[in-house]
Amino acid sequence: MKEMDIGKVARWSGLPASTLRYYEEKGLIRSIGRNGLKRVFNESVIERLSLIALGRAAGFALDDIAGMLASDGQLAINRAQLQERADQLDRTIKRLSAVRDGLRHAATCPAESHLECPKFRQLMSLAAKTAAKGRAHSALSIRN
Repeated sequence: MKEMDIGKVARWSGLPASTLRYYEEKGLIRSIGRNGLKRVFNESVIERLSLIALGRAAGFALDDIAGMLASDGQLAINRAQLQERADQLDRTIKRLSAVRDGLRHAATCPAESHLECPKFRQLMSLAAKTAAKGRAHSALSIRN
């Protein structure tokens, strides 16, 4: 079993040592001891940090990721949760693609004023609806 001190793990992962300590506090990774004042990790921490990075890239919260990483080193991934996240990403991509296309049109639109352009007005409407949904979701979260 190869050991790595926190500095080496930080250099490999690109994460500051403070983030590694936070991940350890949250139970995402586990040190195997100390070498002087430095935490020491098993080299398997690299794979675990890669899984955490994948989860973060997919938009999962650290608590969600912690639920997918069993303490025995095995994975406990809920496939339905992955499917739902993929579906959310599809909706986000669709919305952002519409915004991108609208902005490209607005940049080249021959209308005298952007407010005279029907596509620009659609883009404004989409933005307003999205913002309203966000406010409604935030209000529901506060109540619960």
